[in-house]
Amino acid sequence: MQLKTSNKVSESSKNARQKISLAQRRRARRLVLQAIYQWLMAGAPPRKIAEQFHEQNKGKIDWEYFDDVFINISSQKKSLNLYLQPVLDRNLDALDAIERALLYIGVFELANRVDIPYKVVINECIELAKLFGAADSHKYVNGVLDKLVSTLRAVESGART
Repeated sequence: MQLKTSNKVSESSKNARQKISLAQRRRARRLVLQAIYQWLMAGAPPRKIAEQFHEQNKGKIDWEYFDDVFINISSQKKSLNLYLQPVLDRNLDALDAIERALLYIGVFELANRVDIPYKVVINECIELAKLFGAADSHKYVNGVLDKLVSTLRAVESGART
């Protein structure tokens, strides 16, 4: 009996940590969007931008995620562009900087962060597009990322076409 009770407590603690972790991840993803936007617009070195974000943003944030995603997106821009270009209806540079930043986050997570389910990747990018993007940018971001799922997450998505 005691073992079952301690398991329930352990599961409750685990669930509480996961909820905090999800909120921290969501805040970190928002900061990644802002950092990529700053990097695209100002061209400042990514490490300096990351340092600035660490200094200016206190509180519970998944900094490990922020550093991994932001720094790797900036260093993998060319390979991320290779994934994106075939599924876009226009040149990547013709896109709004917010849309570009969101697509970079989405394609990076789809390609490199298999710990995040593809539906979560797409949903989080859509929600950020609704908050920060132009009126219908969330539809565009959704369409592009959805096209990438069959290539980058074929097993997880059931190799849908």
